[in-house]
Amino acid sequence: MIDTHAHLDALDDDPAAVVARARVAGVTRILTIGTEQAVALADAHDGVYAVVGIHPHEAAEEHDLELVRALLGHPKAVAVGEIGLDHYRDYAPRDAQQRLFEQQLELACDLRKPVVIHTRAADEETAATLADFDGTVVMHCFSSPHLLPTALDRGWYVSFAGNVTYKNATDLRLAATQVPAERLLAETDCPYLAPQPVRGKRNEPAYVTHTLAELARVRHEDPRELEAQIERNASACFGL
Repeated sequence: MIDTHAHLDALDDDPAAVVARARVAGVTRILTIGTEQAVALADAHDGVYAVVGIHPHEAAEEHDLELVRALLGHPKAVAVGEIGLDHYRDYAPRDAQQRLFEQQLELACDLRKPVVIHTRAADEETAATLADFDGTVVMHCFSSPHLLPTALDRGWYVSFAGNVTYKNATDLRLAATQVPAERLLAETDCPYLAPQPVRGKRNEPAYVTHTLAELARVRHEDPRELEAQIERNASACFGL
């Protein structure tokens, strides 16, 4: 199994212990998000890969995009992300978020890397910004059912996190049934959004198995077959 979106550097535990627990649970590959720390973690651990980019929350700060470009040259840096727009928290001015988003899309285009997208309360703006991007797109921690038709029409990957297991997440479970098998991914977004069976605990990559189980249940698919499909999807998407 693969966890396609984790924040290993945000966990309290030693990353080596987290990776070891994941392997015991059958999670053999992890994509960790960030910049220098993400690349360092990928470098240090077998089965860990880096997704490198600047989060929209940080758009008000000065960033060295040439450093991001250099980090993306690492052989275990597989995508640009997470990037996008967050008009819910609005931790950074919207024009700064938009500018940074566009700059990183250009970087992904130059490097021919997939992009991992964060969007919150900005569905229309996100779709519009991605309209001219012809690379591979992953909708991370999918929570925008109104964006699903656009995602499916454009052939984007749709990744579900632990919130799809929550009792009130009927709309997300319905969305999960509509994603073609070859475009489905699973993630933890740890340390956030622990799945329902372990809700209240600090989320970690080992728990992506609960999200897989829920996806298989609502899609009426065999969990092992769905696991294999998601593995193939992740390998194709991220060039693993």
